Amino acid sequence: MKEFFKVMKALSDPNRVKLLKLLQKKEMCVCEIRAALGIAQPTVSKHLKILEAAGLVCREKEGLWVNYFLSDGGHSPYAASLLGNLKHWLEDDPEIRDLFDRSKGIRREDLCRTHD
Repeated sequence: MKEFFKVMKALSDPNRVKLLKLLQKKEMCVCEIRAALGIAQPTVSKHLKILEAAGLVCREKEGLWVNYFLSDGGHSPYAASLLGNLKHWLEDDPEIRDLFDRSKGIRREDLCRTHD
């Protein structure tokens, strides 16, 4: 039952649901998520940690980037079921549509400049 509540708690925050919807469209780094959601970087990191602990999100380092993406749900039947359903939920929600539109123009290369 503990695993079930971990997944449910992870989905109890609107920004975490929005974050999952964004990751349905593409892998993103923290700076891209921050720009899309308009929240502080530490808050994004906290949300990602909760989603990762619930088995909803994974990460992978690629050079300078840490990419976040949706889990396949393989470690939790609750996460797998919810991720499968979430693909169809909220697609017509105006706030989610605006988020998708806003995220189209966000590029990590513009946000996360590195200095040599």
